[in-house]
Amino acid sequence: MKPQEIAIEKFDYPLPDSRIASHPLEARDRCKLLVCRPDGAIEDRVFCELPQLLPESAMLVYNNTRVINARLRFAKESGAMIEIFCLEPIRPVDYAVNFASQGAEGVSWLCFVGNSKRWKSGALKGVVTLPSGEEIILSAERVEKQGNASVVAFSWTGTSTFAEVIAAAGELPIPPYLNRPTEQADLKDYQTVFSAIDGSVAAPTAGLHFTPELLEELDKAGVQRRSLTLHVGAGTFQPVKSDLIGDHPMHSEFISVSRELIEELSRTKRSVYAVGTTSVRTLESLYHLGCRAAVGLPTDELPQWYPYSEEHPQLTVREAMEALLKAFQGPQYVASTRVIIAPGYEYRVVDGIITNFHQPRSTLLLLVSAFLGGERWRDVYAHALSDPDYRFLSYGDACLLTR
Repeated sequence: MKPQEIAIEKFDYPLPDSRIASHPLEARDRCKLLVCRPDGAIEDRVFCELPQLLPESAMLVYNNTRVINARLRFAKESGAMIEIFCLEPIRPVDYAVNFASQGAEGVSWLCFVGNSKRWKSGALKGVVTLPSGEEIILSAERVEKQGNASVVAFSWTGTSTFAEVIAAAGELPIPPYLNRPTEQADLKDYQTVFSAIDGSVAAPTAGLHFTPELLEELDKAGVQRRSLTLHVGAGTFQPVKSDLIGDHPMHSEFISVSRELIEELSRTKRSVYAVGTTSVRTLESLYHLGCRAAVGLPTDELPQWYPYSEEHPQLTVREAMEALLKAFQGPQYVASTRVIIAPGYEYRVVDGIITNFHQPRSTLLLLVSAFLGGERWRDVYAHALSDPDYRFLSYGDACLLTR
């Protein structure tokens, strides 16, 4: 059966609200860690034991993206409240350039607009107080509709950058399934300790379990830590609503990887462990983008179903990475990926995954199923559900999956 013909109902399971963690543990690295061995054996461990569980000299790759205050609220003169949720930059399209832009230049973003019917025309304006105490005026104007989203142009007074403005004006967007407003503690809890590059509207939540002390222990154990960037989009929360996954449009996400890491991947004999599904998508996308480069296809975006195409060349990881290195200049490779990893997918780069427990009927659960093979994902989730101490989703516990 082709992946496109898989029915999403096969990836459903009962998840009571009581099992969804609304807050993280006070000690991040003391959460439960379910270890699934290659032979299917399951162990209950603690996340801080990770240095003893990874192979010697393993390469541990994590996502260094940082969640932005993507939710903006404007009050109209009528009293109506309009919520604008920034998804991804349109002008300038480059994240770094966009965040560095000043008010006279303005920026545009693709956004979800809440209470959209009450915003028929004209600009929305609001007063923003910067950390310095300076007050500026932030304006938003809807330019055009794009599907269920809108392109919104922002401008503001003064010389502050958009990064400074959105940090002061916006709200950190915690996942909707937490069913609560953002709290002061989330400003720290919903960022990984290695977050560095602004751009995500959701956290790479497997990374939330790491602490500086645990990273130090991993270094002592000989684990080789590496970072990359995938800016997580709102689509990460979108369940598959179609009956067949072939009818589900996968969202696009920005990736940025150093030439140094791609060179290392081309020659490494280490086991590669990905922290979170975002790191998995990035690492596996690099392989397929390299295959596209080898046959002269564009490498600026990886299409959703390209890995399953009959025209896909069967290259080694080394050959694919070398082809990708020849396709771009400079120290950093930038692209976007729409890849969907589902049963039938052949993993090329990743040997192990550290991840949380995911929503039913989600593309993230499909990714886990493809990695474990067969119905093994059900064994993992049944084990966790049978233990009342396991906590699910963003602030919940973790898994260490190996093949």
